[in-house]
Amino acid sequence: MSDRRTTPANGRVAAAHLQGQVQADRFVTGAAAQVTVFAADLCAAPHGAPDRQVLFGDIVDVYERREGWAFVQARKDGYCGYVPDTALADPMPSTHAVRTRHTHIYPEAGLKARPLARLPFGAQIAVAGQAGTWATVIWPGGTGQVHHDHLRPLSEPMPDPAGLAALFLGTPYLWAGNTGDGIDCSGLVQAVCLAAHVPCPGDSDQQAASLGIELGDNQPFRRNDAIFWKGHVALVEDAHTMIHATAHGMTTKREPIKTAIARIEAAGDGRVTARRRLFPRSVTERT
Repeated sequence: MSDRRTTPANGRVAAAHLQGQVQADRFVTGAAAQVTVFAADLCAAPHGAPDRQVLFGDIVDVYERREGWAFVQARKDGYCGYVPDTALADPMPSTHAVRTRHTHIYPEAGLKARPLARLPFGAQIAVAGQAGTWATVIWPGGTGQVHHDHLRPLSEPMPDPAGLAALFLGTPYLWAGNTGDGIDCSGLVQAVCLAAHVPCPGDSDQQAASLGIELGDNQPFRRNDAIFWKGHVALVEDAHTMIHATAHGMTTKREPIKTAIARIEAAGDGRVTARRRLFPRSVTERT
């Protein structure tokens, strides 16, 4: 049985490459579009509950536009769903991504002007030039200025996901959230993995099946390992500490691994189901 989360088909339309595999009234080729809002909920159905979010600059393939909603598949992870049609525009190539928890686009270089837009960590945008510490950026909505230190070239990964996860400490827990305004466990892991150029799906069960390599139960934890429970994931900061976005306290926090494992099991949410190593070698060894 196909997974609706990663199968671009809704009964009325389906991706052309799925012909003969799924039932649909029409089989179409997706049209590329770009997200132009801070974040857009990616919903299982129009007006439905969010499954994930797509971010400013993300490219999606649109298979249907109907009654103000677009049925799309996100290129960053293959996730399918519905976003408001108004959140999309014709795509343009991006060159940089936001490396801070948030940043702003200003109409001119300087810190006193009213920002034109706010961007989340991982948002992608095109840099057209630089003057001093300010980068001129262009996007489907216009032109502006972003502080250059808040951006990284897309070709340059940030190779330490655990260090990036610390940027989100204190972020409120938000089901299906992918930004510093609100984030959930798998959204946090995906955000920092993609910044490290580690391919990463959107949900924790998908991550448990595909991230890195599987660890044996007796192997000690190491920085940037991932720990999975049914419906939950955390990122290891060191052999004794992890960072996760958790409904326990509704926040993103640092917690002792042993404490969290005992607390989660005592709450009735089960034991650890998987342990994955994102990098076979440590950050130090890789650099």
